[in-house]
Amino acid sequence: MKKLVILLLFIGLCINSYAQTFKAMTYNVRLNVEVDGENAWPLRKEFLTSQIQFYEPDILGVQEATPLQVTEMSVLLPQYNQVGVGRDGDGKGESSNIYYKKNRFIVKETATFWLSETPDEISKGWDAAYNRVCSYALLKDKKTKHKIWVFNTHLDHIGEEARTKGIELILSKIKILNTKNYPVIFMGDFNSEPTTERIINLKKEMNDCREVSREKPFGPSGTFNGFKHNEPVTQLIDYIFISKNNKIVVDKYAILSDSKNLKYPSDHLPVFVKLRYK
Repeated sequence: MKKLVILLLFIGLCINSYAQTFKAMTYNVRLNVEVDGENAWPLRKEFLTSQIQFYEPDILGVQEATPLQVTEMSVLLPQYNQVGVGRDGDGKGESSNIYYKKNRFIVKETATFWLSETPDEISKGWDAAYNRVCSYALLKDKKTKHKIWVFNTHLDHIGEEARTKGIELILSKIKILNTKNYPVIFMGDFNSEPTTERIINLKKEMNDCREVSREKPFGPSGTFNGFKHNEPVTQLIDYIFISKNNKIVVDKYAILSDSKNLKYPSDHLPVFVKLRYK
């Protein structure tokens, strides 16, 4: 009887330990455009979604997703629900949607705002070339009852001021919303390398998962591959940050360089982390 009790306690500890961990990924999936030729979305969507299926992130932030891509990914990834609004309005333009495992999380709050001087309306900010958005969600973990904020964005590729102001706006939004000091994940394509002042300043406010991972980071040093399979990937512009409140820790960090027949599933490599509630 004593051995059975010990065994049940051990099983319970293992289950609880497993429930305390979850995985997150950020992925610029490259928009659907015919000019990509052999790298066009219809030719790579099956591999890209099978890659996601294999790594099974509980939370996935995508960038550059057009309405068709959002729909097709939802069909090919039936275990996920998603939230987010296109940068040109609901169902219009590229989006930074957040996908989440429907059996793991429920959404308590969600919205999308524009990275501009008028964030509550469809708009282009500062020196940006395009409208840019940030989508966020407050997720409640069904297993642990923890709540966590997730912010996902794609900063402008042209406007220096727009990138800097965009981060500042998102950080201010986090402070306004996160009155209960829940853990925060801030992810996306920032179009900024680690040496830029905006990223250096962001690291003063939040932790870069790459730098605080308990295990050594795995994979290439960069994330933007430009579909150039024969060249090293060194340009790091995609990130996952977490809040400094020490309510979650990073056990593993990786940049995933999977390919098939000498082709990448996107022109960006996804960033993948294994996180744990403290």
